[in-house]
Amino acid sequence: MATRTIVIDHGSGFLKAGLSGCNEPQMVFPSIVNYIPCRENPGPSYAQRRVSLGIDFGRPDTYSYPIQRGRVLNWEGVEHIWSFVLEKHRQENKDFPVLITESPLKDPGERKKTLEIMFELLDVPSVLLADQLEMSLYASGLLTGIVIDSGYGLTRVKPFYLGRALSSSCTMLEFAGQDLSAYLFKSLFKEDCNQHNLFQVETVAMTQMSKCYVPQNLAEVLDFPQSLPSSSEESNTYRLPDGTLVELTPMQRLAPEMFFSPQVFGLPGPGISQAFMEALEMCDASMHSLLKSHVIACGGNTLYPGFTKRLYKELTTDSFSTRLWVGTNRNFSVWLGASMLAHLSSYKSEWITREDYDEVRRL
Repeated sequence: MATRTIVIDHGSGFLKAGLSGCNEPQMVFPSIVNYIPCRENPGPSYAQRRVSLGIDFGRPDTYSYPIQRGRVLNWEGVEHIWSFVLEKHRQENKDFPVLITESPLKDPGERKKTLEIMFELLDVPSVLLADQLEMSLYASGLLTGIVIDSGYGLTRVKPFYLGRALSSSCTMLEFAGQDLSAYLFKSLFKEDCNQHNLFQVETVAMTQMSKCYVPQNLAEVLDFPQSLPSSSEESNTYRLPDGTLVELTPMQRLAPEMFFSPQVFGLPGPGISQAFMEALEMCDASMHSLLKSHVIACGGNTLYPGFTKRLYKELTTDSFSTRLWVGTNRNFSVWLGASMLAHLSSYKSEWITREDYDEVRRL
């Protein structure tokens, strides 16, 4: 096997890719494709249209996310993205094996299609499919603990013991970063909101990155507006890309509260803290203390100011102390764990070679 491995973590919102052994992925970009009408077919149908990466600024209404809520909806788009990644890395060595992370959903049909694309269309020598949350566990240097991951499409809680998932203990919530974005779209632009309007897309993205935070007590913040961090006018206003100043409401700035109190935003529960307790209760009671002392928070949503502090506060009880493991690169934790695992001898038997794949197909 080659000394380096191409590691691909393809999430619903972003793809992270790079060569194993590095401290961070060399490629990070939105998991977005668009279809450009060509001379043979200038119309709206999919036949004969060219797929390309990212948003076509001339036709912003043609872009889409090929993976939604951890499920692949557009395999052609996924194949195009993977092909782009492999082309960039194969300039150095065509025979690099590929480690690709997969959602804990682990749909057999998706696994079969992934192997088909990798071996038959992209001609890779060997493939390892790795559980995303298990990779986050390894990135923290742990084998036992509960992983709390909140990304673009899903929020998930999964316990592990000695590197193996505890069966039937995973809690999955179908609300995450895209729901926070959708709330801001509707809140900021109301009846004119359009998620293919690039002006609105940029406004929502910048609002999320620079103005949103998680309060430590929602009721207190709403009752006492002066307790909002830095209550100056500059802190509560946002300058739109066209220069217009808008004043953000408290609930717009507190939008990440939806991960803890989804019902406040009209979303189904439970919140992330309750989901953690539900996953913990499905484990043997004798393991509760051990698991609560190894709680790993990861995913892009955990980067919101106040998120991990609020999570620690809600998970700490009189009966159990909680130790929260928080890495500085926790938005890349899945990729980092996969990069570490790529050459572990204990996983050597789990690699699938082209010969293995061909043999199974012949059966």
